[in-house]
Amino acid sequence: MKTGVRITAYAAALAAAFGIAYGVGGGVGEISLRTESAAHDGHPGATPGGKPAAGAGPAAAPGGLQTSERGYTLDLKTPAVTAGRKTDLRFAVVRDATGRPLTAYQEEHTKELHLIIASRDLTHYQHLHPTRAADGTWSAPLTPPRAGAYRVFADFTPAGGEGLTLGADLTASGAYTPAPLPAPATTAEVDGYRVSLRGRLSPGRDSELTLGVTRDGKPVRDLQPYLGAYGHLVALRSGDLGHLHVHPGGEPGDGRTRPGPDISFTTMAPSTGTYRLFLDFKHAGRVHTAAFTVRAGRPAGLPDTSATPAPESGGHFGHSR
Repeated sequence: MKTGVRITAYAAALAAAFGIAYGVGGGVGEISLRTESAAHDGHPGATPGGKPAAGAGPAAAPGGLQTSERGYTLDLKTPAVTAGRKTDLRFAVVRDATGRPLTAYQEEHTKELHLIIASRDLTHYQHLHPTRAADGTWSAPLTPPRAGAYRVFADFTPAGGEGLTLGADLTASGAYTPAPLPAPATTAEVDGYRVSLRGRLSPGRDSELTLGVTRDGKPVRDLQPYLGAYGHLVALRSGDLGHLHVHPGGEPGDGRTRPGPDISFTTMAPSTGTYRLFLDFKHAGRVHTAAFTVRAGRPAGLPDTSATPAPESGGHFGHSR
């Protein structure tokens, strides 16, 4: 049996100071996925810093890589927690000009703010909806399953402003054992459902990803609306965890969008690399999350491993309503 490494808040502080990253891969520059019709209002897609990819718009940094951006700062008041122990995670979005927490938000998909928690190795993911106090402080119960480094993403739109995603580092102390990134696969098993992924991320050009949901071998044709849509897709890049919250084209009740089994997204990978995709969908009154590892582009001569269906394994996924 391998002995885990003890992770402490002090070690995490040193890691932050010297740029040490726990998890899979190293920093490989700023990247994102860009959506066309699938991006939701106030959260346009972005291309990587530097020169834009072929066919892409102006270059821009992806969400979640910055703690401060466009006059707002994510103030994570609980930067260190203990693995396996329930903690009240507290934070605020602060206006840089006044130093005071933001209290006026514009609702996006039925919520004022969407909170994503992901481990640096991308094996743990949670989509939370915290509660805001009158003074602008947000809180949400959190029980990280394993020790290690995590990233907190706050996706929101200030009232009268544009949407943005801010990120901050979170550390869970305890015995830490690195986990490998799951291999690329085109199927994922979750809570008795099988989700299939069709399509391919293509660097520098738009492509369509379609996720089909089945249960007991039968297509699920009665997906339920969750946060105003039949599916939500979060994409994180292995290495820097550049973030994009994507939504499918159409919405429930528009007369043309069917409640399953397929949910489609138009995306673009601005560069080659490995991405982790998390699909949230609701059925039978419960929200489920299917996770996939995909590769955008591959060196010539190597086999396309992402084309061979294989069940997804491992991981911890969750939600708050």
